[in-house]
Amino acid sequence: MRPTPAALTAAVALLAATACGSPADDHPDGLTTVTAGVIPIVDVAPVYLGVEQGFFAEHGIDLQLESGSGGAAIVPGVISGEFDFAFSNVVSLVIAREQGLPLTTLTNGVTSAGEQGADFGGVFVLSDSDVTSAAELEGLTVAANNLNNIGDTTVRQSVREAGGDPAQVDFVELPFPDMPAALETGQIDAVWAVEPFASTIREAGHREIASNFVDTHPDLSVAVYFTAEDRLAEDPELFEGVTEALQESLAYAEDNPDEVRRILATYTEIDPDLIELMALPRFPGQVNEESVRVLADLMVTDGLLNTGPDLDPLLN
Repeated sequence: MRPTPAALTAAVALLAATACGSPADDHPDGLTTVTAGVIPIVDVAPVYLGVEQGFFAEHGIDLQLESGSGGAAIVPGVISGEFDFAFSNVVSLVIAREQGLPLTTLTNGVTSAGEQGADFGGVFVLSDSDVTSAAELEGLTVAANNLNNIGDTTVRQSVREAGGDPAQVDFVELPFPDMPAALETGQIDAVWAVEPFASTIREAGHREIASNFVDTHPDLSVAVYFTAEDRLAEDPELFEGVTEALQESLAYAEDNPDEVRRILATYTEIDPDLIELMALPRFPGQVNEESVRVLADLMVTDGLLNTGPDLDPLLN
């Protein structure tokens, strides 16, 4: 999710004014306290598993996870020092970097499952809708949780891939929890939804017409763990440990999908029956840089950026 430039600037100023030094303090048992900004969604299951499995402690880190709803606080929180690192989608970070915020990636966060009709997000229409492909979304209204972000950018690519004109699709902003009802009452024609809302819509009998992440790139790096360049330079050894622990956590999640489903019940309010039905993403440790460059090109094509961004500082 992406804050607007004005909200981002205001939040950075506020947090910078109220931040009180580094959040990494000496711990009584010799561990270093590190604070991470996360969102209570499926995507961050690996970091919760990593804490539980002791991967961070093995690297001398007492990881404190600060869970929020997302939005304006995550990126500014890293810039100000409220968080040592955080989780966010790639499009949000490319835009933030282009706005002059010195962010850099630590590891991959979450990746598309890469399978049409079986990804952790997709584009859905009512079961009795006449729409059978993304090309037929021309002239219709499609909901995304944030505008000018990874959702509508990748849905536009699905429309393009299917032979339609994405400029003719009307995107409206709607929170994920409101999407199933809005679809069923006809307030909108289609929704882009991710888990667990995608499974809620599937279970209601409605149809998926596109797997937008897969249409964009079969190995799409959707989100990453990131930090601020000055924080990384301030304590490179600490962040070497953070990165290694994150990679171990991602590998554990990738190899243990049942553990991912189990840990979800500890930090989300997703119905347990729905957890068992959900399509899970993949959790490779390395960012697929080609997929990020594809996203960046689409951001230029669709007008989110005026020119192609320099991705090297972000991708480190």
